Amino acid sequence: MEITAKAIVTLIAFVISIAFVIRPLSFSLPIRLPVKGFKLKHIPINTMIVVPIFAIAILWAAQCLGATEIRLGIVGTDGVKPYNILILFFSLAYMAITLDTTGVLEAAAYWVSNKGGSSGWRLFVYFYIMLTVLSVVLGNDPVILSGTPFLVYYTSARRLDPKAWLMAEFTAANTASMVLFVGNPTNVVICEGFRVNNVAFTAYTILPFLGCSILGFVALALQFRSQKFIRKNLKFSERLDVREALVDPVGAWVGSFLLGSCLVVIIIVSFFQIDVWKISLPFAGAKFLFDIGWDYYRYKKELAKSILTDSVEMNKIPDYTLTAEPMSRDLNPSNDMALEARTRTSHGITKTRSNTVGSDESEKTLVNLSKRFRTLHTVYPRLPFGLIPFAFSQFILIQALASHGWIDIFARWLVIVSHREMFRTIWLVGVFGVILCNFAGTNIGATILLTKVIRASSMPDHTARAAAISLAVASNIGAVGVVYSASLAGLLWEHILTQKKKRISQRQFAMYNVLPLSVMTIAGLGIVCAEMAVLYKGDM
Repeated sequence: MEITAKAIVTLIAFVISIAFVIRPLSFSLPIRLPVKGFKLKHIPINTMIVVPIFAIAILWAAQCLGATEIRLGIVGTDGVKPYNILILFFSLAYMAITLDTTGVLEAAAYWVSNKGGSSGWRLFVYFYIMLTVLSVVLGNDPVILSGTPFLVYYTSARRLDPKAWLMAEFTAANTASMVLFVGNPTNVVICEGFRVNNVAFTAYTILPFLGCSILGFVALALQFRSQKFIRKNLKFSERLDVREALVDPVGAWVGSFLLGSCLVVIIIVSFFQIDVWKISLPFAGAKFLFDIGWDYYRYKKELAKSILTDSVEMNKIPDYTLTAEPMSRDLNPSNDMALEARTRTSHGITKTRSNTVGSDESEKTLVNLSKRFRTLHTVYPRLPFGLIPFAFSQFILIQALASHGWIDIFARWLVIVSHREMFRTIWLVGVFGVILCNFAGTNIGATILLTKVIRASSMPDHTARAAAISLAVASNIGAVGVVYSASLAGLLWEHILTQKKKRISQRQFAMYNVLPLSVMTIAGLGIVCAEMAVLYKGDM
């Protein structure tokens, strides 16, 4: 296909949008809203999300892409369905994050801490194993969301240098996510793009995962062997109460059952070519309904208990008569709370002191809702909503590249270099996959792009399957990259550390990841070659 001016403009727009993904900028935009005299609101802007959408708008205005490319970027082509991937990911993310709010991950960390005792290295190994197991089941994002704050607090409490522990967490989470096809959105893209059965996907990736996980840990242990990072002996004051960390046992049991059942059913129906979102969404809906009902039940129970306690306290304080005049300023807080409780029980309304009079009604409503539905209030800010516009924009931009012939050109280059030979393709796709994760708009963008390129190259069946598994390994370990934007988990990880004032600089992040990433790339791709040599011995 001839390269036109529109094709060149499309490629330039794609590259520019990727540049803002690699080095995203965040700022707030002040906007006056017509609420009670044009109240000033600060709208947060993240260039990683906004710039790709802006690039699509410019390309549409320049007629470099049309409604067809946008529609195909949403509904998908060649068996890759973006909406299927995002619904599946969000359904599982909701169930995993709500499970975390019950204290399950923190309880597991307490248990591991008790087992580790005063031995620094034993504790380091136990934490690495725990984070690996949790990431296999829950995926990398929920573990990053919960494990990172815990490790920050834990290392601060024990006066440890957090770098070794945090880098081990990051490596463990992003390596273990390659085991199940639901562990990472990139896995779903590969399974759909190459029609890999979900069970077969795990069978292909389990050995590369073990090799990457073990050798990745060895690399981490070598570079953090100094006493500065991991002490041989720790001051072990007292055992942590595991039961105390589990704040909601009922929610933990229900959440574990629903998440486990969902994964089992997804694996079973994968043999019948059923879209996985049709399974995950009902399970997530059931968990959502349970959360609403369980939260409201706990709220009413605690409210009744509070009212009963306040009524007992009322007998110990003078009786006040509610009037329209302002209350006396010498009322102490306990009297004020009791009086407010009495107001609620007597009149069925909620009154507040003069310091809250005139507050915005919408804010009051949000506060009341957060009290009644605490799980949703906690989970909502943690859901990766930014993934929706980002992922769709990547699909649309890559579809625009395909419509102008760039995917065919890249596929031709791959064929010229690889000669469609299986082992050469494994290393080319794997190495370029790791590189593109860091410099092509996160591992999601890299996976979408390479999936289309491999499919367009018309590889033999065994070579295409080998390329798919090589890409699966690369898209997961590639997140352990030299830039935070190699994955959404990396951006999330950096954001949490910045909030906790424990940020690891970009230079340190790259320096600590080079050795584990290099070792895991060689080990993972080497194991894929060995697997394919055994499986397709007669086809080579």
